[in-house]
Amino acid sequence: MRESLPQILEFAMLLAFGFSWPFAIARTYRSKSVGGKSPAFMFIVIFGYCCGIAAHLVEGSKLWLCWVYLADIALVSTDLSLYFHYSRKDGKGK
Repeated sequence: MRESLPQILEFAMLLAFGFSWPFAIARTYRSKSVGGKSPAFMFIVIFGYCCGIAAHLVEGSKLWLCWVYLADIALVSTDLSLYFHYSRKDGKGK
């Protein structure tokens, strides 16, 4: 149990972060507005998740956590794609 505690805590962190993105996606989709959104922030978050995946691949253990990272990347990427879609419509994507 002691060896798996760090992975359980990492999973809880990923779950907590991942849980917030559907709400952000829904808000963007409903409002069709990107006010207050930062694509730079979302790219940094994706980069951080990629680093987490790389760490597990290099370590070669607990590879199941990579799937959680990928799910979180998919959520952030969805929000990022909505950002670019709606910012173009708002005239901000010029």
